[in-house]
Amino acid sequence: MISIRTPEEIVGMRKSAALLVKTFEAVEESLRPGISSLALDGIAEKAIRAGGGTPAFKGYNGYPASICVSIDDAVVHGIPGPDVLEEGQIVSIDIGVERNGFFSDAAKTYAMGAVGPAKRKLMSATYRALRAGLSQCRAGNRLSDISHAVQVLVEDEGFSVVRELVGHGIGRAMHEEPQIPNFGPPHRGPKLTAGMVLAIEPMVNLGGEAIRILSDGWTVVTGDGKPSAHFEHTVLVTDGEPDVLTLGIDDNRLGE
Repeated sequence: MISIRTPEEIVGMRKSAALLVKTFEAVEESLRPGISSLALDGIAEKAIRAGGGTPAFKGYNGYPASICVSIDDAVVHGIPGPDVLEEGQIVSIDIGVERNGFFSDAAKTYAMGAVGPAKRKLMSATYRALRAGLSQCRAGNRLSDISHAVQVLVEDEGFSVVRELVGHGIGRAMHEEPQIPNFGPPHRGPKLTAGMVLAIEPMVNLGGEAIRILSDGWTVVTGDGKPSAHFEHTVLVTDGEPDVLTLGIDDNRLGE
């Protein structure tokens, strides 16, 4: 069952999302080659707790950190560690926040200094695929309209959609119904209704769609070792234009 949020719940989700945006801003102030992903994790956790929230990922199914930092061929769920970020890498940062019982979730892929044209094109296509999916988050559309919009844009650019990982509903829990694949035919599945809140998150590979999980039990990497990009927003379905609750993370010097 897909939850329809009350006006009061939507207020709570906006506050959670606002704290998430501030957390990204705090991370971005230090995000550059030479910093460790573990240091970024500490910065994020401090910002979340200072804003009255809790890192939603920490302890979730045993996950050991506050954020996910996935580098180059890591698709998602990279565990922060002591190794430093390097010039030429692309780095996906995924953050979840719980504040007063409401959850928000977003991700963004960043270029560490100068990166090659293939990586730039991959990042751009993944971000535009997110925007294409978000554009379908309006009352009266079907759930698979989101999925189809993402797939068409990605494949038209010559990239591959990861099929084993999905977006999701969000609200009183980090992961709620429905699951939202990033591929599929249009006009299928539940009808979207104003008040639904969804996390739309294309995960796009430069090479093939295959993935595997590393021995840490968390980090998902591409099967062929080629780079991957990941962008995500939390969005409120409305009768008109989609209301992207985490939109503020788009406004910074390192992102698309």
